[in-house]
Amino acid sequence: MKENIILTGDRPTGKLHIGHFVGSLRERVKLQNEGNYKEMLIMIADMQALTDNSGNPQKVRDNIIEVMLDYLSVGLDPEKTIFFVQSEIKALTELTMYYMNLVTLPRLLRNPTVKSEIKMRGYDNDTTGVPVGFANYPISQAADITAFKANVVPVGDDQLPMIEQTREIVKSFNNTYNEVLIMPNAKIPDNKVCCRLPGTDGNAKMSKSLGNGIYLSDTKEEVKRKVMSMYTDPNHLKISDPGNVEENTVFTYLDAFCTDEDFIKYLPEYKNLDELKNHYRRGGLGDVKIKQFLNQVLEGVLEPIREKRKYYEQRIPEVIEILKLGTAKANSLANETLNEVKHAIGIDYFNEEFLNEQLNKFSK
Repeated sequence: MKENIILTGDRPTGKLHIGHFVGSLRERVKLQNEGNYKEMLIMIADMQALTDNSGNPQKVRDNIIEVMLDYLSVGLDPEKTIFFVQSEIKALTELTMYYMNLVTLPRLLRNPTVKSEIKMRGYDNDTTGVPVGFANYPISQAADITAFKANVVPVGDDQLPMIEQTREIVKSFNNTYNEVLIMPNAKIPDNKVCCRLPGTDGNAKMSKSLGNGIYLSDTKEEVKRKVMSMYTDPNHLKISDPGNVEENTVFTYLDAFCTDEDFIKYLPEYKNLDELKNHYRRGGLGDVKIKQFLNQVLEGVLEPIREKRKYYEQRIPEVIEILKLGTAKANSLANETLNEVKHAIGIDYFNEEFLNEQLNKFSK
């Protein structure tokens, strides 16, 4: 019997890039097509996006359908997967409120993901300017996961502290009230390189603001330009020089994307990536050649995605309807959990059980 419930999602702050693809999207498609689950849900996390984009809500609004197009273009199927918009699921905000009573503020601020994001935004150790909603992010994420009773959550390794915090909340709630919430487990890519693909400039983070991302919707020409300008080994000045493959962005991308079949198709003088790496290490292999190979590998992945995106770009009303129907299904599932949570806490009042309690109390 299929018992797994899978939940994952993305913040709609821009189009999705190939880091999202190898870090999560590819795994989602695999899980979806294996079919070993009861429900699979994918959330467009617009409320979470507002935690650091509250002054620019139009940015979030503009990217709802962009993200949805990326989902459909990589092969996520509305017949098999429920897509929904976070802010349309009213139960999530109510669950967040109840869970807030189970977590201390110091514990939130110790969350490594929250600490990292706070530092990245320039707050460092001074948290006086941190919005409450931003610090509350892990609790909101716990509501997202538990509302649908998800036990499998595909994430990158940077999100593991968030899943751990959700597990703490589940344990605290179930111990305090009743065994209602399901304990989630993180699922990270088997290939560790895929957990956080660096930017084309070698920066640890791929982002639109840094201009170092390759997007699923990029044209063939844009992809080639970005690949050919990628950061490699700065000491590999001549083809004859020995080269370093560690911390070499081109090889990191090849680790994430290429297969032995790619060598048969595009670079038959090598059997596999290990042979290519060994040649580069001993010298005699130029950066241009490996970049051209990477470009061919990426095009093999991106061209079908690009074509499917064009198909759905011409059917926007259909895309919106898919999202609308999925959101209605997600609302129904989340409301069921909310009712169970309120009953466990004892704050569901307008039912026969409460009426009988009051009748017994006041008839004595």
